[in-house]
Amino acid sequence: MRFFFGLGFLLATALIAVATPAHEPTHAVPTGAGKVVIDVGVPLEVFTYKAENYNGGPIILVFHGVGRNAEEYRDFATVLAERYGAIVAAPLFDLARFPSAAYQRGGIMKGKVAQSRENWTFTMVSKLVEGLRAREGRPDLPFYFLGHSAGGQFVVRMAALAGALGAERLIAANPGSHLFPTRDANYGYGFGGLPEELSNDDAIRRYLAAPLTLYLGTGDNDPDYPSLDRTPEGLKQGLHRHARGLNCFAAALQLAEARGWEFNWRLVETPGIGHVAAQMFGAPEGKDAIFGADKK
Repeated sequence: MRFFFGLGFLLATALIAVATPAHEPTHAVPTGAGKVVIDVGVPLEVFTYKAENYNGGPIILVFHGVGRNAEEYRDFATVLAERYGAIVAAPLFDLARFPSAAYQRGGIMKGKVAQSRENWTFTMVSKLVEGLRAREGRPDLPFYFLGHSAGGQFVVRMAALAGALGAERLIAANPGSHLFPTRDANYGYGFGGLPEELSNDDAIRRYLAAPLTLYLGTGDNDPDYPSLDRTPEGLKQGLHRHARGLNCFAAALQLAEARGWEFNWRLVETPGIGHVAAQMFGAPEGKDAIFGADKK
């Protein structure tokens, strides 16, 4: 039996092959600056950047500050995509749906009532990663979490309450307040007031074992910075962001050494940089903060 294919059929087949490369899924993260919407229980806008020469590198999820300017944070982080062959993805946690209790504090508490884990904002992050991996057709694609300012607070509290969620490392850059490994301060600043299973010694031990980097600009030392947390609880941690980061790291290290607990945090400082996300992301020390000093 013979089959005859017309020229039109062959041409159409060739065009389909060109339009849909075998190595890239149809709905992959677009090359260059783009935006996708991922269902994480609610639709979430995610601003993305993929370099022209992208060749299968990791995803760096970038968590914005209190200004909810995810698109700008994507732009600040394009240097990371270009420099390390990564996909940058900056989800937008808008103020209307994600006030500070749901964003900076992860939706753990509503007033004084602990919420079920499926309602935590941190749980949405796992779904976000799944959605990005699915678009790339890479269910095993490595990923990192990088938050700055309010996003750094989000990352710190995620490390403490939800764990790494499979991330290679969680990087908190210049948070305005920290989660100290103590029950003497209420949640937001410590583990006080949380349910037993979220605040006992095992929970704090897991926190200290998380692959967390505190990435601090030494110039982020203005005690009068407009958006700095100046509540009594915040001021107890230090007069400014740089001091608070140093104090939190020292307290965590001291506790881990006293208890003989595993300690996987890193402290990375970049000299002279203040509360400026773009400079933090572009600084040479950013490589160490995200990947470790041996990253080529």
